[in-house]
Amino acid sequence: MPILTRRTLLKASAAAAGGFGLGAMGNMVSAALAVPDPKILRTTKTTARLTEAEPTRDVLTYGEAGMPPVLRMTKGKPFAARLVNGLDEPTTIHWHGMRVPNKMDGVPFMVQPYVYTGDHFDYAFTPPDAGTFWYHPHCNTLEQMGHGLTGVIVVENPHDPAFDSQVVLNLRDWRLGGDGQFIAQFRPRDAARSGTYGTVRTANWQVEPQYDAPAGGLVRLRIAVTDVTRIHALTLEGAAADVIAIDGNPVPQRFALDMVRIGPGQRLDLAVRMPDDEGAVVTLRDVRGTKKAALATLRATGSSLKHDLRDLAVLEANPVPAPDIASATHIPLALSATAENVAANSICGSLGYSFWAINKVPWPGDTPDPTAPLAELKLGKSYVFDMENLTPHAHPIHLHGMSFTVLSSSAGPVMPLVSDTYLLQPDEKVQLGFVADNPGDWLLHCHIIEHQKTGMTSYVRVA
Repeated sequence: MPILTRRTLLKASAAAAGGFGLGAMGNMVSAALAVPDPKILRTTKTTARLTEAEPTRDVLTYGEAGMPPVLRMTKGKPFAARLVNGLDEPTTIHWHGMRVPNKMDGVPFMVQPYVYTGDHFDYAFTPPDAGTFWYHPHCNTLEQMGHGLTGVIVVENPHDPAFDSQVVLNLRDWRLGGDGQFIAQFRPRDAARSGTYGTVRTANWQVEPQYDAPAGGLVRLRIAVTDVTRIHALTLEGAAADVIAIDGNPVPQRFALDMVRIGPGQRLDLAVRMPDDEGAVVTLRDVRGTKKAALATLRATGSSLKHDLRDLAVLEANPVPAPDIASATHIPLALSATAENVAANSICGSLGYSFWAINKVPWPGDTPDPTAPLAELKLGKSYVFDMENLTPHAHPIHLHGMSFTVLSSSAGPVMPLVSDTYLLQPDEKVQLGFVADNPGDWLLHCHIIEHQKTGMTSYVRVA
């Protein structure tokens, strides 16, 4: 979950805890109902110019070349995609943050078979929520994601307010050497700490790209952190901006952007009011750590539209059911390191190490006989994760298939944000409330992929 500064919290109300609407998963219609022609997503190995050096070989994408496409869907309307595997190894697609039926979740062994070389798999679902999401493989995850298989999803709500422009940013690193070619995706000593960082930072596969937007206009800036490791602390220079959604869900009350910290897997929607002067530049920056970076810029064009952020209507809440905290069952979860040992081998790839655990149990790998579920949940009942980070490193913890509401944190006051990923700080304790409204086995894991692949993964069962 993003870290909000004290100034941010003072500017925004946290009084809307119950304002996210009630509802169940009934609008997740069967794949057999009114399924449109599928979008073909063919995994391909290609080359791409990611630096000023030679084009990078062995880049992976969906399609013939270039960045994976931004998939556009509409809330409440059926969507279908056919994954055609052109790689020389198995793969799948996980629809990150989307409350899809369990058999569409893309986790091998647990919910679907591998998609082998030359085979295909048909995904079909109706997105119940509008917002910014993303898609990626859940097989040999570090290599496949690290080499390019991360794409953004935009689910439109016809009732959303109109913007003058929209820009989608896919933020990710690449592990490249000076010759522009891939180097090892991870180092064991870093996997046992905060993770192995990339060497080249990009937005939409470009270094500091620039996009034009109407002067004096309102821009919806959709940001997805699809990196395998890097946590961002995002600021915007040169324009006023409000945070309007986090992780696909509208915030309880908009607030002016100061600094928001988001981890791998998370998304941030900003309403940006462009400067009035033609040619003025707005810069999105990551100010975390010692290597601060400009990520992308917006350039004002034309005569000023003289629009005002205060005139922008609010986003419609997604139909995520509100948990009944008074009757909720509490589930303790402890994130910790574990004694180093060799992880089980897997056709979906193993890093060969086990450094991390949830409730003292490291994930054995993608196998037909995983560990027992963390908990067996009753469909329709309310639960609270009492989650504690016992490590000196941050962990963006992601829950598949369901959304939770942030209830409290030992780090300070929180907004009742609805999300699927929470960024736990070192030694933080947090309470996340949710309704077990989606039947099936659902992964819970750290989205620093080296942590996920070396033990910080488990699952819950809803029945």
